Amino acid sequence: MVNTKVNLLGLELDNPVIPASGTFGFGYEYAELYDINCLGSISFKGTTLESRFGNPTPRIAECTMGMINSVGLQNPGVEKVISQELPKLRAVYNKKVIANVGGFAVEEYQKCASLLDKEDQVGILEINISCPNLHAGGKNFGVTADGAFKVIEAVKKVTTKPVLAKLTPNVTDITEIALACEEAGADGISMINTLLGMRIDLKTKKPVIANKMGGFSGPAILPVALRAVYQVYEKVNIPIVGMGGISSAKDVIEMMLAGATAVQVGAANLVNPYACRDIINDLPAVMEKYNISDLHEIIGGAH
Repeated sequence: MVNTKVNLLGLELDNPVIPASGTFGFGYEYAELYDINCLGSISFKGTTLESRFGNPTPRIAECTMGMINSVGLQNPGVEKVISQELPKLRAVYNKKVIANVGGFAVEEYQKCASLLDKEDQVGILEINISCPNLHAGGKNFGVTADGAFKVIEAVKKVTTKPVLAKLTPNVTDITEIALACEEAGADGISMINTLLGMRIDLKTKKPVIANKMGGFSGPAILPVALRAVYQVYEKVNIPIVGMGGISSAKDVIEMMLAGATAVQVGAANLVNPYACRDIINDLPAVMEKYNISDLHEIIGGAH
């Protein structure tokens, strides 16, 4: 028998597989397809202080081995998430979940995180610092060490639960951002968010997506994500949740060897709604094939 359990920031997960925020809704929709209690945890849809309709359409474009999205954090706002969405999830999922928090000002992150921190159902807060800072000309918080530090420092002041800083790969040196988050008090790093990409329609000769550019995700970005996780693992002393292009149990093992304690599966859920379940089911056989008896033993094993 192999041991698929991992400990993430004090949460004992049955396995390291977590659906990534934005690709699994608030979880309960998938419960109509299979028993989602097989999941290690769930990072639910990015939540902001106020409700958001999101970006103009079209906001999805297909790519070879991936997709581009510019959904724009569409969500009903934190109060409705707490009063309506989380109770629906609680009815079908009996484990702690990860609350993904977005914001457009430091104060918004603080307020939203403090409200979600009070929810017993929430085990970890995942702070998405890839949002545009409206007070800095739209530049994302997470593209500078200073911007990342300020958000994480502010959130840690008003929360008691473990905080993951979710990093964007669209930077010159991602280790610099990760170190700033660790210094600010982050308990872990979540990475990578989507790469910046675009598609152009040959008939209209215009960008496919209304916002022109969006986040590129899918199997094509796995090597980039592995590289980033590998680099950050060598710099920080806090756990990493690895994501970016994971679509198989082999990918899970590879990401953990790079340095991840747990993983998140994103775009694969949009292609195959059973993706996470299938990866979890395949994991023991893949572990046996590569002579892995306990996942704890391989974290950072490639270093």
